[in-house]
Amino acid sequence: MILQALIRYYQRMVEREAKGIAGYGYSPEKISYEIVLAPDGTVLAVNDIRDTTGKKAQPRVLDVPQPEKRTVGIKSNFLWDKTSYVLGVSATSKRTDKEHEAFKAFHEEALAGTQDEGLQALLAFLRRWSPDQFQAPLFFEEMQDANLVFRLGDERRHLHEREAARALRARLLGNDGVGESVGPTPTAGAFCLVSGEPAPIARLHPAIKGVNGAQSSGASLVSFNLDAFTSYGKSQGDNAPISEQAAFAYTSVLNYLLRRSPDNRQRLQVGDTSVVFWAEAAGSEADAQAAESFLASLLVPADDDSEAERLRTVLDGLSKGRPLAELAPGLAPGTRIYVLGLAPNASRLSVRYWQADTLEVFAKRLAEHAQDLRIEPLPWRIEPTVYRLLLATVPNREGAMPKADDAFDNLIGETMRAILSGGLYPRSLLANTVMRIRSDGNLSGMRAVICKGVLTRERRRGIHTSDEEIPVSLDKQSTLPGYQLGRLFAVLEYVQRCALGGQVNATIRDRYYGAASATPAAIFPVLLRNTQNHLGKLRKERPGQAVTLEREIRDIVEGLPDRFPRSLKIEGQGSFAIGYYHQSHTHFTKRDAAGDAPEHTETEIEGAL
Repeated sequence: MILQALIRYYQRMVEREAKGIAGYGYSPEKISYEIVLAPDGTVLAVNDIRDTTGKKAQPRVLDVPQPEKRTVGIKSNFLWDKTSYVLGVSATSKRTDKEHEAFKAFHEEALAGTQDEGLQALLAFLRRWSPDQFQAPLFFEEMQDANLVFRLGDERRHLHEREAARALRARLLGNDGVGESVGPTPTAGAFCLVSGEPAPIARLHPAIKGVNGAQSSGASLVSFNLDAFTSYGKSQGDNAPISEQAAFAYTSVLNYLLRRSPDNRQRLQVGDTSVVFWAEAAGSEADAQAAESFLASLLVPADDDSEAERLRTVLDGLSKGRPLAELAPGLAPGTRIYVLGLAPNASRLSVRYWQADTLEVFAKRLAEHAQDLRIEPLPWRIEPTVYRLLLATVPNREGAMPKADDAFDNLIGETMRAILSGGLYPRSLLANTVMRIRSDGNLSGMRAVICKGVLTRERRRGIHTSDEEIPVSLDKQSTLPGYQLGRLFAVLEYVQRCALGGQVNATIRDRYYGAASATPAAIFPVLLRNTQNHLGKLRKERPGQAVTLEREIRDIVEGLPDRFPRSLKIEGQGSFAIGYYHQSHTHFTKRDAAGDAPEHTETEIEGAL
């Protein structure tokens, strides 16, 4: 299913002549220099073809014959390669003599009998070249280890683009290969598992590059490199027969989707997982591109207020049951969307998740995700990405930004899977968040959102941990013990701040939040007794405020059971965090409205936002 969808996408990209997608047997590679040859093989010039529009010269991406898959062996590319192979010169390789000899031997055999003037010029060059000729003015040290191509005289095309070279490349890819350098003899009579047709089977699949954490030279999605992985005496690719063309197609389009480019919005990084997505429309290719752009804007919202508001309107409408065609008339709701998550696994890639459905289904799932997370007041201006959301589960070190490296990769992957599939958020997401709040005392808006989202989705999916819905905004009528205790804790902290003002070194949140949210019966009686001292001071300085706060405490306590609960389960501690968040923000709003109230302290703002 995955390979078939990728191959269909490759075929569509080839039909529309997309930049960065090469035909069978070719690959877009980074090339820095071209060697211009005379017909007799003499070097006329060496041109720097790098892109110099930026601050630093960058290699130019050209479609060249697909490179050989190298591990520790020596294999030559066809009509291009790095300097250690082409010229026998390198700043890093310790086997340049062997690599250069392999390049010469391969082309002597592959180009034997050719009548093409350009290919004959290359043979003449290789026969007369020696590494000690690598010197100024034609050659210079900066060229070492860069990729090179060849061109004949005043022609504008390179040697690998000549008709004779293309015809020869096609023969090398078929059954008439030369030597082991161009690949092993394909299995006769085997059927490709992707197309269902008999075809030459790929023994080794091309490397897939661009997955974070994988080998820089590329990794494999399908491979068999140990006897334990094989069966029935088959070796390598024969264990999962996929044709040469199918292997080339799916790896080419995956490399295209994984490319690191500012204009690539079909790739995003979520923890250790590199996620790519693409669309397949029944109508025009424009429908597919519009669907891809829309999904990209949902997964990675643009930092633009008007665009964020437009997307929020669409998501709100979808959550209320309105059809996507009505909210976004320019989209075809029946367009198929494919989402693939790849994670590194030694020299291979593992599929972290694979989701395929219509655009409307994906949009509704993302709308449900936004609705489950919804809390007031909103702690963000732009809807958070999964990456930003999961940063709330890592430790908040004083004076330092949270690091994504501290997040659990499995937790990030399972959360993304839940968002895309519409399933339950992992329970460990709630447990980790509650643990972090208790350990560092920072109840940020994003952490309150996570608690609310997990509990809301569980209730919506039929897991009723309570008889009452989780409130979106402050709900004074709520009977959830954890929620009411969180409110009470916020009021007691506010009383302390009002009484002591800027003289507070550490509030009750800093000292007692963890214990109060886990074992209320042991902590709240002590807090209520201490609050009487703070209220006594307020009665002398601001009697009106003292009366208001006493009434607020009394109203909350009357809604609680006769005795404080001895302990709260993990979902109760999540409700505690939500209640604290709602109540504390109500106090901030009141203080903003009152011009004579004390100003916010650094600790207040840090805990609330």
